[in-house]
Amino acid sequence: MPNDDLKIRTKSFAHRCVKMASALPNSTLGKHIKGQIIRCATSVAANYRAASVAQSKPSFIAILSIVVEESDEALFWLEFILEENLLNESKISPLLKEADELTAILVAARKTARRRK
Repeated sequence: MPNDDLKIRTKSFAHRCVKMASALPNSTLGKHIKGQIIRCATSVAANYRAASVAQSKPSFIAILSIVVEESDEALFWLEFILEENLLNESKISPLLKEADELTAILVAARKTARRRK
């Protein structure tokens, strides 16, 4: 996947998660998860963008590792929202799929980068 395509895809994921988070209930749990999902989903996009302009291969790998962690954390919170029945599955399923795909793509990219050291 070309670099710009993944930049667009991670940013779109962040926007979609922010919109979904606004639908979470205003309960203590809903507010907590809202902050968590917004933080990690936007971190995926921002840190991927930072990785794409890294000044060295080790820096790229280090930043990409953060992106992998944040993407997996977003996946965790989306699963948690579903398990706690905070939102309808139809609102969460597309984001779950995207978080899972992004995590797989990013893990593969990190493995490739590490092999090419």
